[in-house]
Amino acid sequence: MNQAKGKRLRPELLIKVVGALFFIYLFFGWMLIPCWNTLTSIFTTTNAAGETDPWAVIRFFFAGNMAKYVWNSLKLAVCLVITVNVVGISIVVLTEYFDIRGARILRLGYMTTLIYSGVALVTGYLFLYDSDGILTNLLVNAFPGLSPNWFSGFKAVLFTMTFACTSNHILFLRNAIRSIDYNTVEAARNMGAKPFSVLMKVVFPTLLPTLFSLTIMTFITGLCAMSAPQLLGYDSINPEIVRLAGSSTADESFPQARAALLSIILATFTIILLTILSSYERKGHYLSVSKTKTKLQKQKITNPVANVIAHIYAYALFIIYMVPVVMILIFSFQTYSAIRMKKIDLSNWTLVNFFGTEDYQYLTSRGTYKTRTNSISGVFSNEATIAGIKTSFLLSAIAALLACVIVVVACNYIFKNRNKKRGMVLEYSLLFPWLLPTILICYSYRIFFNSTSVWYVGNTNLYYAENVRILIILAYTVTKLPFSLRMIKAAFYAIDEELEDAARNLGASGLTTFLRVKLPIILPSVLAVFALNFNALFTEYEMSATFSSTYGTTYSMVIQSMCQDEGLFGYNVNASGRRCASTVFIMIVSGVILFLVYGVGGQDLSERLALKEKRQKWIERIKKKVHKTSENAA
Repeated sequence: MNQAKGKRLRPELLIKVVGALFFIYLFFGWMLIPCWNTLTSIFTTTNAAGETDPWAVIRFFFAGNMAKYVWNSLKLAVCLVITVNVVGISIVVLTEYFDIRGARILRLGYMTTLIYSGVALVTGYLFLYDSDGILTNLLVNAFPGLSPNWFSGFKAVLFTMTFACTSNHILFLRNAIRSIDYNTVEAARNMGAKPFSVLMKVVFPTLLPTLFSLTIMTFITGLCAMSAPQLLGYDSINPEIVRLAGSSTADESFPQARAALLSIILATFTIILLTILSSYERKGHYLSVSKTKTKLQKQKITNPVANVIAHIYAYALFIIYMVPVVMILIFSFQTYSAIRMKKIDLSNWTLVNFFGTEDYQYLTSRGTYKTRTNSISGVFSNEATIAGIKTSFLLSAIAALLACVIVVVACNYIFKNRNKKRGMVLEYSLLFPWLLPTILICYSYRIFFNSTSVWYVGNTNLYYAENVRILIILAYTVTKLPFSLRMIKAAFYAIDEELEDAARNLGASGLTTFLRVKLPIILPSVLAVFALNFNALFTEYEMSATFSSTYGTTYSMVIQSMCQDEGLFGYNVNASGRRCASTVFIMIVSGVILFLVYGVGGQDLSERLALKEKRQKWIERIKKKVHKTSENAA
């Protein structure tokens, strides 16, 4: 009997030992040691005489222009907190709290930032506001004194990121405001309070925890901004780190140590902000509500002047959100000449920006015309864009899957040991990447694994040639572990402990119980997390730029570089058209994933059964009509 019991325990014990060793390897090998190497590199720099000078980088920081990048990032982060909160709160309040005509249409316009972001969004704004952009040309013609280069620098970055970063308000603040108990609002109205007074004194206090979290997220986003500052010409920390990471001592003084110092500064700000957030959450900001909660009803704006102003403001924001989307969509079906001239030709539509190729004829320096065969190509007919799509799809899918698998196994262990220190240690180890900015983790990987002296990866240079793809996958996976843990851990709370007890009483092992009982329950949430991770990584630019390599060129990097040498010597023609089509393609992919997660995946069992029954009835009606038509024909 004891021998049988011992045999039954051996596989599970082996799995536990292997799992423990793997998580130790993951934490120390891929989180702690590379980042610690970055920190120590600041104090191991050498001077011109070859002597170690621990304070050389610090002195350079105060003597050079490195402080400018920190100040610029801080200024952007502080200003974004104000502008994003103003716009984000207003669009949610206008569509969810006040009774505004066309709220559903407005909401769809405000939600466009959920389906395209990063490089795709910035290039969309550049298409309109760049020196030769559509709206810039109109403004210059209307105001001759206006500089064509007006949309650049701090103002351009602030404007672009203000509307790009309201997606978190759409996701989180919208849910918070819809969960408000209407009884409290109605009680305030019955006491004679006006709609705006109720909003300020009753509604906003219940939203403070959510608003505080959104403020922290916005501040960190502005502090760690990458694509917008780089494309719009604003000196901030992240683009400078990427630039220094690709530099050498032959070009400038100790670039690697300077990049490390800027990364540590970012990490310090992030840790301070997360500490403040955790302290605030522990205070427990709650508001008592009635026992019978009532769904929030939209409030009418009784003041006619205020009502008109609110409608004008709502639709002005709608135009700002929608104009880039509409213009990119239209120009993705325009010819090369129309896109080059930034003029819409409604009489001539084409699919060449997506599929197929065309010849390109250009005038040479000798005054003769030369034809470049198939030089104009679409997204799915161009080798660079196809390679970028394949690379991003493969790397993102593998990383999203790895993150989900690791977290599912970890959550199962954490819940089994929820009252033990080892469960808590594992949880906080997986949350460790949240303490550090993404750029610091990626920069640490690039420097630390760009050698053959790291024994625990087999002394292999992971930054060399095709190995960089492995490095990108691991960076993607590590940075997505905290988010995956928070989401999947919430799904584990839905598992009834009685189900586990029943399986155990029937003789099922722990592994069998996990695979046949727990996993089917949490699988929808796991798939949702996989989809969201994939969606974020597919258009990711910051990490890809850090690992800039011929073998690791992702889709976002291809989009970013499309127009740099457009048409030069007859090559790379129609890059602007492919850029527009690429943005549309990203919108479609992101839209489908969001629909599957928040549309189909967000429905409960009763809603799914009702839709299934409705589809069956519709199919039966179609069958009857087809059968009746065939009988009449016979």
